[in-house]
Amino acid sequence: MKISEIHIYQKDQRIVDGPYIMSTMTLTSIDATIIKVVADNGLVGWGEVSPLGPAYQPQHALGARAALCHLAPDLIGSSCLHPLLLQRRMNDLLNGHNYAKAAIDFAIMDLMGKYYKVRVCDLLGGPVRERLPAYFAISKGSPDDTARKAKDKLAQGYKRLQIKSGGRDVAEDIEAIRKVWEAVGNKANLVVDANRGMTGSQAMQLSLACKDIPFLFEQPCNTMEEVSNIRPQIAHPIALDENIEGINDVLRAISMNACDGFGLKLTRVGGLNAMATIRDVCEARGLPHTCEDSWGGDIVSAAILHMGATVKPAMLEGVWTAGNYIEESYDPANTVACTDGFFDLPTGFGLGITPQEDRIGHLVHSF
Repeated sequence: MKISEIHIYQKDQRIVDGPYIMSTMTLTSIDATIIKVVADNGLVGWGEVSPLGPAYQPQHALGARAALCHLAPDLIGSSCLHPLLLQRRMNDLLNGHNYAKAAIDFAIMDLMGKYYKVRVCDLLGGPVRERLPAYFAISKGSPDDTARKAKDKLAQGYKRLQIKSGGRDVAEDIEAIRKVWEAVGNKANLVVDANRGMTGSQAMQLSLACKDIPFLFEQPCNTMEEVSNIRPQIAHPIALDENIEGINDVLRAISMNACDGFGLKLTRVGGLNAMATIRDVCEARGLPHTCEDSWGGDIVSAAILHMGATVKPAMLEGVWTAGNYIEESYDPANTVACTDGFFDLPTGFGLGITPQEDRIGHLVHSF
């Protein structure tokens, strides 16, 4: 089974009840890239990448499509059954751009699952459970509004809640954390995520002012060095997120003793196979992590769940998808949705998602 065609689509994903506000940006829609890989036996595999705007990380939608256009012509004729060899081929053709390569990786794993008549999670080592704990990320707002949303999401079944911080007066972040704690207490695991938006001084001030409140502090500062520098001086465990763009960053963080866990994004690290390597390193070193992505529709969401299902439960902090923030599904019959704070693993071979082509935006390139 070999690649015979690659088609690239662009789709605007409008944010429901937007905007989505973080420490460094405000977003109302996301520019997504969807790819369709057709094999010479007629099977189709689907991939997707949706960078969270152009300023969140050194990845953006136009870059994804440019990278895919560079790779695609030279991938025609490659085997769909050897993902490691395909990854090496992509690395030979293009340095970096893991996020774009991840879309190809998703599509190839989808094709392999359909060819062997198994699910993607089976190809990744096997699922340890079929129902996965979700977490909800609350867009940055006033302390009262944040606390209200936290209480509402707790009532919906979410046991892990992320609060956005940074990009404003630290006193307002402290007030938000305290009001959320008053609203939900220890009924939910709390995460305070600054998305690189705080200085070391601000992060220390926030942590020490809230040292009586248990929470995980996610990516408070811009660089791994800044985070490592403040870690001995704060009162909360730290997770790295934006600083992790591949296995080398994970190994570097471990060597620096820079964190207590990770927020791991599938496309950022290069796809399902790259994430499987990181999963195993984290398990070996006892480092819990999430399984998620920056953004994305049903294709990315399905990939997240297949990956999360293979993680040792004690190591999985939760899964997150952008499904709660996107208006429509690519595959209404198999929508990836959270119910009572949990996601059910998709059924069907491959990713378990068959997008309707009138729902994936417009075709921009074909090879």
